[in-house]
Amino acid sequence: METLIANLSTGFGAVLAFEPLTLFGMTFSLPMNLAYCFIGALIGTLIGVLPGLGPVATIAMLLPATYALPPLGGLIMLAGIYYGAQYGGSTTAILVNLPGETSSVVTCIDGYQMARRGRAGP
Repeated sequence: METLIANLSTGFGAVLAFEPLTLFGMTFSLPMNLAYCFIGALIGTLIGVLPGLGPVATIAMLLPATYALPPLGGLIMLAGIYYGAQYGGSTTAILVNLPGETSSVVTCIDGYQMARRGRAGP
């Protein structure tokens, strides 16, 4: 029983070590990486609002823009583009009742009705 508790405490100690999280936080919080994320989310939202252009098409169109960036910055920018395009697709589904991709179809059902009643935003 004592060895089981010792092994469990060793395992929990390894899982709860915050070194990878602090390394992630230090890497992501660099000013250039935050700028890449912001620019990617902004451009992804602007393109994601267009009906019919989902996140995958947006990434495919903007992939050449990341070639000149460092690898980590490019991945962060692509993640921002993806999530920005997801948000833009839901905006179109709520305001125009036109889903841009399949994940926004259900948003059209409730979101458009709420927008017609004036409850689309905060």
